[in-house]
Amino acid sequence: MAKSSKGKDQTALKKKATAVAAQRGNKKKKRGSMKEYFKGVKLEMKKVVWPTKKELGSFTAVVLATCAAFALVFWAVDTGVLAAIKAVCF
Repeated sequence: MAKSSKGKDQTALKKKATAVAAQRGNKKKKRGSMKEYFKGVKLEMKKVVWPTKKELGSFTAVVLATCAAFALVFWAVDTGVLAAIKAVCF
């Protein structure tokens, strides 16, 4: 009896999975035209909150300072590793 009920459960699950897959397959994604796409882009761009000149200047300064700091750290590490390699090999 255990085998037959297990087989029935598996058959029921397969049927259900097939039905769900069929439902998903019936829903095709509609492709929009290029005109609709750019219309949507224009709508989204209107929602963007652009930074003021003052904010833009401060953001730029932060980015430049961060880049300079990382460059300095990478240069120091590179110089230290090169010195260590020269000390070991020569």
